[in-house]
Amino acid sequence: MRTPVSYIHGAALLATGLLAGAFGYGAANVVPTFDAVPLDVRLTFHITMMKVNEPVMQSAMALAIITTFGLAIAGRDRARRLALGAGALALASLLITLFGNVPLHAHFRKWAAGTVPDGYAEIFQRWELFHTLRTLTALAAFVLIVTAAVVPRPATP
Repeated sequence: MRTPVSYIHGAALLATGLLAGAFGYGAANVVPTFDAVPLDVRLTFHITMMKVNEPVMQSAMALAIITTFGLAIAGRDRARRLALGAGALALASLLITLFGNVPLHAHFRKWAAGTVPDGYAEIFQRWELFHTLRTLTALAAFVLIVTAAVVPRPATP
């Protein structure tokens, strides 16, 4: 018989896996594509994608945070500690996004409507750095939740 904790753990697995997968897809496919297309195409695509992406990804991050901290509250011992770490990492992904990536989107919108300043490549690199950081924190959160699910607990004496 499944316990409420196992359902919370399943939800945390799903939420952190989706978050890590979405960010990972962006890092592996979208960012290299950004770098390969002309600047006007990158700006148009980036701005259009962010209109859809921001609410979806922020919701995904919120679900990862809620489910991992929920598991930390409901779980015990090692599972609790792993879930707490995963929750902190999911929260870090959200904070990196809100204070790193999202403010840079305002620059991109302004550039698309007018002139792109000298040094724009450095701002794109900063956005990519923030994206890499949030991808790594999301992946680490997923790994912790998977670890809590599949690595046997040590035997108690």
